[in-house]
Amino acid sequence: MPSSCAVCARERDELSTSTATRPAVPAGHAPRLRTARRPRHSTRSPRRSVTLTVLTGVVLLYALLPLVWLVFSATKSQRGLANSFGLWFDGDFALWDNIRTTFTYQDGVFGRWLLNTLMYVVVGAGGATLLAVLGGYALAKFRFPGKRAVFAVVIGAVAVPGTALAVPTFLLFSKMGLTDTPWAVIIPSLISPFGLYLMWVFASDAIPDELLEAARIDGAGELRTFFQVCLPLLAPGTVTVLLFTTVATWNNYFLPLIMLKDPDWYPLTLGLNSWNAQAGTAGGEAVFHLVITGSLLTVVPLIAAFLLLQKHWQSGLAAGSVKE
Repeated sequence: MPSSCAVCARERDELSTSTATRPAVPAGHAPRLRTARRPRHSTRSPRRSVTLTVLTGVVLLYALLPLVWLVFSATKSQRGLANSFGLWFDGDFALWDNIRTTFTYQDGVFGRWLLNTLMYVVVGAGGATLLAVLGGYALAKFRFPGKRAVFAVVIGAVAVPGTALAVPTFLLFSKMGLTDTPWAVIIPSLISPFGLYLMWVFASDAIPDELLEAARIDGAGELRTFFQVCLPLLAPGTVTVLLFTTVATWNNYFLPLIMLKDPDWYPLTLGLNSWNAQAGTAGGEAVFHLVITGSLLTVVPLIAAFLLLQKHWQSGLAAGSVKE
């Protein structure tokens, strides 16, 4: 057997030989490391991206074009509407005059319609949101007989359009003597099946059962647990339901149309429609610019509400979309 010193010398010679045969790396250049080759992107991905961008732009243009026309038209006088391009300003900026005329026309009935709409929204949409929060929390966190039947009823109510229930609702309120009163608009607005379903789903994910058990162990009652522990956690879903019910009540047209006859109880939608009908008659063309200005004043509060509360309602819509 060769000695250990001879073996060590042989290994040292082999190492020096392999090092000498290896090509030298130029100074200033780091050795290149082999990396895994990335898969080439499919040629369909850019086309899909461009197509989706174009379609989104078309939809956005379709949605914003009427609003842009409304903004430009509200700054024009009645003569400027007929003598200027629709998507640009006229030489005479008459926005403030149009707003003042809108609020003073027919003894200020537009202001009365605005207050009526605010009343319907505060009482109707606010009440619908409160009932949806209470009902959704109860359905999500309490067990009781017939819960699946309630779920089926709620889903079925979501699928039924409101216009299908308008005539039966009118007949019912007519028997009760509530037609042509604000209650004929407020009471149906208190029911929001979609809001109830949304709060049901949101409460199921937003409120852990362990938190309820801890509150009950500490001696908190059900009302205190709900208002002090659960309600802050339900804030995003509550804002989302409030926005949906507010928009539905603010834009409600068909229900007030069949329920109300007195113009003093008209909401904005029904009042502006009466002005529009007046503008279509002979000699009523002078009211058309008031219809445009009133429509702009009707849209502005909804846009402001969505922009101010977009953080909350976006997080509320995303509730339940991701499971841990």
